[in-house]
Amino acid sequence: MAKRGKKYRDAVAKIDREQQYHPKAGFALLKEIDLASYDATVDCSFRLGIDPRKADQMVRGAVSLPHGIGKQVRVAVVAAGEKAAEAKEAGADHVGADDLVEELGKGEMLAELDSVIATPDMMGKLGRLGKLLGPRGLMPNPKSGTVTMDVAKAVGEIKAGRVEYRSDRNGNVHAILGKASFPLEHLVENYGALLDEIIRQRPAAAKGRYIRSASISTSASPSIALDPAKSRDLLDDDE
Repeated sequence: MAKRGKKYRDAVAKIDREQQYHPKAGFALLKEIDLASYDATVDCSFRLGIDPRKADQMVRGAVSLPHGIGKQVRVAVVAAGEKAAEAKEAGADHVGADDLVEELGKGEMLAELDSVIATPDMMGKLGRLGKLLGPRGLMPNPKSGTVTMDVAKAVGEIKAGRVEYRSDRNGNVHAILGKASFPLEHLVENYGALLDEIIRQRPAAAKGRYIRSASISTSASPSIALDPAKSRDLLDDDE
């Protein structure tokens, strides 16, 4: 592991590793210790008490963050006819049917995309791209609202700041919450919306403590542990 610089070590020293911070205090500290010379992305991670080997304990979905994620989101919509026209009007960056499926299959476009939406009748054609789209989190899925006939609504929500999430093979969920330049209140409210959604998606088969831990970081900072039990009145003064 590369040796960390003095500024990074100083930032680490400001974090009490024995403490799970109230979300408001945690985000305030994160803004204080962020080291980036650019507007860094704020990330959130949850470690869940699920068995990721079991399909009925997969945690997956999408949530619209009240203050967006602070970046331009690029969306492709695989649809034909009237639905393709609706997608274009809603602001989709790429729209098409067989031609777009072929273009996606080449792989060159994927690096610039944040989401792919498809109407149900197009999923048979997209299915063969599963190994290409799946690892990048771009395969449309009904649970995340990206397989839908209401393509205009889906495009609008994603452009406005809807983020998709999915538990990984270790039972962790990662998601973007916004930018370090966001006001403290906006970061806290985005976190609250994501936390509520993760809680709502608790699998019936999950046993014991569901959210084992929560942490936040920027792309240039150490992580800060939050108290996952704090899920209400997050903007009140912390204890």
